[in-house]
Amino acid sequence: MRGERGFALVIALIVTTLLVALLAEFVNEVYVDTSHSHNFVASQQAGILAESGIAGGIKLLQVSSTLRLGGEYSSLLEPWAKPQSFDADNGTVTVTIEEETGKIDLNAATSQTGTPDQFQKDALLRLFDTLKLSRDLYDPLADWVDTDDTPRPSGAEKIYYGTLKTPLLVHNDKLDTFEELGLIKGYTPEVLAKLRGLVTPYGVANGAPAAVININTAPKEVLMSLDDSLMTGDQVAQILEYRKTKVIKTLADVFGSSTLTQALSIKVGFKGSIYRIRSEGKVGESVRIVEAVVTDVGSTSPRVLYWREY
Repeated sequence: MRGERGFALVIALIVTTLLVALLAEFVNEVYVDTSHSHNFVASQQAGILAESGIAGGIKLLQVSSTLRLGGEYSSLLEPWAKPQSFDADNGTVTVTIEEETGKIDLNAATSQTGTPDQFQKDALLRLFDTLKLSRDLYDPLADWVDTDDTPRPSGAEKIYYGTLKTPLLVHNDKLDTFEELGLIKGYTPEVLAKLRGLVTPYGVANGAPAAVININTAPKEVLMSLDDSLMTGDQVAQILEYRKTKVIKTLADVFGSSTLTQALSIKVGFKGSIYRIRSEGKVGESVRIVEAVVTDVGSTSPRVLYWREY
């Protein structure tokens, strides 16, 4: 009898252990499923907040345009140039805006069939110098855009891209996005990190005149690239100091009647027309980001040139 009782006790302990294990597994699955459900909902809500931030950014640009009262300028002193953060019922949304017209236009600096804009090309080459990047990066960029199959000395055409581990077709057209640079020979993630915020494929909207760089919004590195005489940075510091409190409406505001004023007179502008809006929605630990490039923001129907969600 004792042996039977002992055996029954062992069986009972085994069954109890199995039941406890099954219960623990069930509770864990319920917890995981519930967490996944909450995370999914939070992610969706964060995405909605991020999208609403784009709409808010466009409204902010429209307000800024109205405040100019017809003035032919845009500057970093305007409301759109300051990051905006708002609390929602269940999260936050943060909006930052950059003016694409304050950057070097990659599509103007290259050409599909003819001659590139020499000012934009020279500015891009100087920018490479400022960032301590090789000027050889220009050739593969130009080859990526042009329609012929003859590679430049440091460039690459279809033979190079066709023999990659993952073969690519050369675009043979204007760049569509900044991220497209990552497909081009030599444009490593480190190179893109240095160029981000300084170059753009959106210097002009379709059908618009040739690109000019807005001296009111151009970053320091871009300002240094506008002319050989600006590479030292002394006059650039003068521009940056002036912009802290005033809007540059003519080059004479900062350079007087110098030769630099004459050299840049038709190369730079004072008003932008294309903007990159970055909106971050956060709900709990979930974060969603939407980026959009927009133009015609002063009209009732702004145009979206680029849209990305991640």
